[in-house]
Amino acid sequence: MTEYLYDLSVPLTVLAAVSLDRLLGEPRRFHPLSGFGSLAKFAEKFFYGAADASAGARYLRGIVAICVLLVPLVLISAWLQQLAIFGVLFSVVLLYFAIAPRSLGEHAERVADAFAVGDLPAARQAVGMLVSRDTSRLDEEGVARATVESVLENGNDAIFGALFWFVVAGAPGALLYRLSNTLDAMWGYRNERYNEFGWAAARLDDVLNFIPARLTAASYALLGHTRSALSCWRQQASMWSSPNAGPVMASGAGALQVRLGGAAIYHGQLEQRPALGCGSAAGAVDIARAVRLVRHTLYLWLAVIASGALSIAGWQHA
Repeated sequence: MTEYLYDLSVPLTVLAAVSLDRLLGEPRRFHPLSGFGSLAKFAEKFFYGAADASAGARYLRGIVAICVLLVPLVLISAWLQQLAIFGVLFSVVLLYFAIAPRSLGEHAERVADAFAVGDLPAARQAVGMLVSRDTSRLDEEGVARATVESVLENGNDAIFGALFWFVVAGAPGALLYRLSNTLDAMWGYRNERYNEFGWAAARLDDVLNFIPARLTAASYALLGHTRSALSCWRQQASMWSSPNAGPVMASGAGALQVRLGGAAIYHGQLEQRPALGCGSAAGAVDIARAVRLVRHTLYLWLAVIASGALSIAGWQHA
């Protein structure tokens, strides 16, 4: 019986963490990722170096920075995970902090609620909590498009990527994924300051996201308009600058049969991004549809994780 429960420890931990998120939501204060972000800012000041440092030195400094930040924390989490009952509790709490399905839905719903009362400025402010682009001059379509894009992409970044790596490598895997994702969000820009220093963080995030992003894209396709999703994925994903966001967003847009992409302002500069999806432009009504697609994908992943563990446990005890 004890061995059987051990076989089911992964799905039970995942279910406990998802349930905890559903019950409590994302902590409004003292979130560990916020603390890690502050630590990363301090590390950047220490490792970035002089303004006249060579490109090669900047690459090396970036690699050292992510090693110093990530390796000790991942090793500590691997040790804590082994500590009997405390290790189980630690794994549940760590995964709870690593995922944010309720928070993602709540942020999107604030945008939809603002649209429902015709308050475009409030909708702009709400979507500004989800995206890094300038939202101050977006029209209704622009706000809706930005929200749907963020929900689809963050479905992978804030939920399914962490779940995948927890299933593969336990608490250390989920921690490595989530912290790498945070560093990529802070340093993974192709601009003068971060092009070399943030290269390692961006590449590590690309590697860790490669499989989860494609599993997420496949899940979106399965649960939405499958033919449209697969067609958009095949034809449009490669045009997107990110090798992982492209499949996720193209498949998600096709699954919802809405058009995404287009012009957006990032850090004061206008970027013309490739078009994604098909059908009509994303509107306010599509926000709830995107949230529902991500929620159904979460249910699917929970079912697959549980059934996979049960099958393995049954085979081992046959």
